Amino acid sequence: MSLPTPLPTITLTNPDAESLVYLNGAHLARWHPTGQNDVLFMSAASNFAAGKAIRGGVPIIFPWFGAREGYPQSPAHGFARTMPWNVINCDKRPDGACALTLELVSSNLTRETWPYDFALRFTIAAEKTLTMTLTVTNTGAVPFRFEEALHTYLAIGDIRNASITGLAGVTYIDKVDGFKRKQQGPEPIVITGETDRVYLATQAECTVNDPVWGRKIVVAKENSDATVVWNPWIAKAKAMGDFGDDEWPGMVCVETCNVADHAVTLEPGKTHAMTARIEVR
Repeated sequence: MSLPTPLPTITLTNPDAESLVYLNGAHLARWHPTGQNDVLFMSAASNFAAGKAIRGGVPIIFPWFGAREGYPQSPAHGFARTMPWNVINCDKRPDGACALTLELVSSNLTRETWPYDFALRFTIAAEKTLTMTLTVTNTGAVPFRFEEALHTYLAIGDIRNASITGLAGVTYIDKVDGFKRKQQGPEPIVITGETDRVYLATQAECTVNDPVWGRKIVVAKENSDATVVWNPWIAKAKAMGDFGDDEWPGMVCVETCNVADHAVTLEPGKTHAMTARIEVR
């Protein structure tokens, strides 16, 4: 799909893929490997305005996931996805591809919401394989605890025909059913209604099987101990102003994250890096 560009963007092109990144939120909005459909879903109803979250692609979630406990006035999913990031570098590789690195550092504005000093760097290498690394550094004098996620929206032919493997036997938090803890059975995950699950204590590779488009999307990760699977289904899609009423069949989120039980505590001067790798087979 053609994406609007009222905000500053960077286009990455090489023989293997074309990608589009918004500086607002360091938001990867497109990864289109040569010869494939777009791999990332973007909502046609999304906001494209400074200070607003973009719906689809890969929003960066930091320093909390979902609602911030005890702070109902705080924005959902933190502030990283709605703030402008700076370009640090774009390293050219021998094959002509490049790795783009963007940065967000603490400021008086971020300290109004979250009173810690930090530096975030997000590096994107978009070729036949998409590699994304989110690096968090504690630049302050005290430890802090944070949650993080690469909230990846994957484009698929039809969620009603798709399945997800890789999470068999894993305990998950079912946010649609009162945050009850359940165990995934041995069978592939099949989405049949609104789904919002946080799979815990898993570093597993997940595969989205998409028979409609005849492909598999594989999501591997490093230094991530949780995986979120999400689809809003019919009613939730209609309730969201920045999501088309009839778009839910064409997407599923498989998110690389450290959230809930797996929030990270980072000591002063220390760095934590989380990586997601996505490929189409």
